Amino acid sequence: MLIKNVHIENAEQTSDVKIADGKFVKIAPSIEPSDGEQVIDATDKLLLPPFVDPHVHLDATQTAGDPEWNQSGTLFDGIRIWSERKKKLTIDDVKTRAKKAIKIQVANGIQFIRSHVDVTDPDLTALKALIEVRDEVADQVELQLVAFPQEGILSYPNGKELMIAAADMGADAIGGIPHFEFTRDYGVESLKFLMKVAESKGKLVDVHCDEIDDPASRNLEVLATLALESGLGDKVTASHTTAMGSYNDAYTYKLFRLLRMSHINFIANPLVNTNLGGRFDTYPKRRGMTRVKELAEAGINVAFGEDDLKDPWYPMGNGNMLDPVEMGIHVGHLMGYDDIMNSYQFITTNAAKAMHISGHYGIHVGKPANCIIMNNNNFYNALNERSEILYSIHNGQILVQTEPKHVTNHFED
Repeated sequence: MLIKNVHIENAEQTSDVKIADGKFVKIAPSIEPSDGEQVIDATDKLLLPPFVDPHVHLDATQTAGDPEWNQSGTLFDGIRIWSERKKKLTIDDVKTRAKKAIKIQVANGIQFIRSHVDVTDPDLTALKALIEVRDEVADQVELQLVAFPQEGILSYPNGKELMIAAADMGADAIGGIPHFEFTRDYGVESLKFLMKVAESKGKLVDVHCDEIDDPASRNLEVLATLALESGLGDKVTASHTTAMGSYNDAYTYKLFRLLRMSHINFIANPLVNTNLGGRFDTYPKRRGMTRVKELAEAGINVAFGEDDLKDPWYPMGNGNMLDPVEMGIHVGHLMGYDDIMNSYQFITTNAAKAMHISGHYGIHVGKPANCIIMNNNNFYNALNERSEILYSIHNGQILVQTEPKHVTNHFED
């Protein structure tokens, strides 16, 4: 396969990209096609690494309104409603909904997904189902699973045992929710526990951390300290950290030193964070998102996730990573031209780093030929115009091909 005349990651000059045996084998200004080689004319098109959704909940997808709608819009009502819905989970139920969501995501250029899976369930039904899904879609999508204790580790019966069982069953990462534990002490103990599990079993870590508009919720400092002292470092991700939007600047300045030392990653979920955040405020209302701009400027890795697709926490969601990017750069005041041009990195290279897959991700000779071609010449234009994913190429094979929409406009100026 030969991709001709494409702009690679906003480059002004075009390049040709040659793919063979599932890998990128040559990138140069001009490459002649071999006899019979498939050629894609990508003139004035944009070539990017595949989109990555590093934070989603596939076990809960497509359940909005079942058994009831979240009328308050709070995180806590979402958890309450999900606790009822998960009582009737079956393997087939979870697999059907998850595969429907993945198919939508793939159509939108996503090839790498990290899904949190609720393991506060004595039967671990959702985890069993999503392990099957992970194996069944492996040739097309790389799916990581996080053992996520939605109702707490210490605050849920046999929570520790369920986390260990989930790790042994095949979860790729260990999660947590320290701000939802009954007490601050429980939250700290849960972090120490989950880090030990991850370290002993060779797992990654991705914690729902301080997802609350409470300036006193400071579990992040504990997680970062544990990441530093354990040596797990960039294998650790702090998701949400919305409380950081309420921290005072003096404390945050001190905190950033630790965050840089720890090398942990951050994932913000702009769509869901702005929906759930500020629900207990009158005015002024908090935006509900962590300090994305400040973290990025400090050299700390930050990615964006979609988080929820039509579930008790978020009644919308269409599997399109351009949505969290657009919301994130608005809420994060990342609206300079260069900010917008480079914002694709929140859902590509930065997200890949958070998933710890950088070793086999990116448009470089010798790496797996995974990429997408967008119907525009740079990301500023692609985001503004919501350009189509013309091709999604996975391991050198076309996974998705989209025909550009045609509009007949009879407007006369």
